[in-house]
Amino acid sequence: MTEIAPLAAPGNRGDALLQTGRQGTGMGDLDGATRDLILRWKDDPAAAYQSWFLWSERVKNFRSIRRGLEVVVAEIEAGSFGNAYRGSSLETVVHSIAEQRQIFRGADHAFLWKPKLRIPDIYENPGNQRAFGHLIDGCACCSSEGEILRHIEAIDRQGIKGLGPAVANLLYFLHPTLVPPFNTKIVEGYNRLTGAQVKLGSWPQFLAMRAGILDLNARYRDLLSNDLGAIGALLFDIGSDRYPAPPRDGSDATAFADRLREARAAAAALTPAEARSEKDEASHSEVQSWLRDLGHALGYRVWIAANDRGRLHAGQPLGRGCLDALPPVIATAPGAEAVRLIDVLWLRADADRVAAAFEVEHSTSIYSGVVRMLDLALGHADPQAEGGLFLVAPDAREAEVRAQLARPAFARVSDLKIGWLPYGELARHREAISRFGEGLKAIRAIARPLP
Repeated sequence: MTEIAPLAAPGNRGDALLQTGRQGTGMGDLDGATRDLILRWKDDPAAAYQSWFLWSERVKNFRSIRRGLEVVVAEIEAGSFGNAYRGSSLETVVHSIAEQRQIFRGADHAFLWKPKLRIPDIYENPGNQRAFGHLIDGCACCSSEGEILRHIEAIDRQGIKGLGPAVANLLYFLHPTLVPPFNTKIVEGYNRLTGAQVKLGSWPQFLAMRAGILDLNARYRDLLSNDLGAIGALLFDIGSDRYPAPPRDGSDATAFADRLREARAAAAALTPAEARSEKDEASHSEVQSWLRDLGHALGYRVWIAANDRGRLHAGQPLGRGCLDALPPVIATAPGAEAVRLIDVLWLRADADRVAAAFEVEHSTSIYSGVVRMLDLALGHADPQAEGGLFLVAPDAREAEVRAQLARPAFARVSDLKIGWLPYGELARHREAISRFGEGLKAIRAIARPLP
């Protein structure tokens, strides 16, 4: 196992390995070309910036993934994690990450048990499993760059077979401003953009790349974000050949400009998969609008998820006519950060209580929605007393959702008495419920119990 050289203090990363990972980041005359690249890339609706980084579900999933990692750590500490990836709490979390579109697709490959190689060796070896749990727990509990790096150094010294920088994808959701996402395409994009020669599979190499990414992000932060997901998405699209990296010798500036124009023009014709993504967003918003209008018709005050309020549907913001803020008793309760992101809440007109909560799961994992329901149910009021927790999704997803909820990681869900509300039933009966319904009686009548 390669020993990591002692890391210098943040802002003074001077060891040779870090310099290797950073080579080429002082781009000088390439600065203008790189800025042009970033501007054109950000303006592309099908590139990873708009289609993933600005995707509302990305932000919603942060808390649920963190909560899921807490469950993983608790099971490891209790000795109940088991010795298999399939069906484990870790699979639930990693699957949720892998559904984060584009740059996280395939994130579960690194954690799948490979029996012939006996990797990653965190399932059969209890000591390695505990070391993995300590890494996740330590990074979840710390708040500084130095502490995170020390935890990474510690796991690297363990020499656990098959447990490499892919774990950074878990750490990203704990510290998005300190740990960048990681995969093959991001490494390729980084090497193309900087001229570095970072290799896959090594924590020291990852740390070298991380240092260079932080330098790049500081240089172009006015165009990117404090959240390293933005620059990670840029590197992914470069590594995926969607966008070209500026020529390092400056000799092919005309060809680079032509390639940029070609990349931008290609965005005008969305691929079938990208077209489906746009349709998914429209369908999600449409169902939210149904629930909003139905709530108003039944006399409830309506809350639309904080990051969806300004989204347009039928030319109008989804949040039009809805609450501008949650009542203090809800806004200050435990888990309020997650509750604010529940797709639709119905609040009673005569009290600051949630009568019903709806999570619309059009095509994404149900995991984050269930965690937000859990935060609501355990945080303050008890909407389940009125039978008011609902997962709303296409009829065809019922078998999939029931299979997911049957997994051990969702054992607590049965206590919530969540109802399954199929799109078809909602579409068929929403007008009649609006005209003749009272309270939640009609909603409960068309919902089906879960699990």
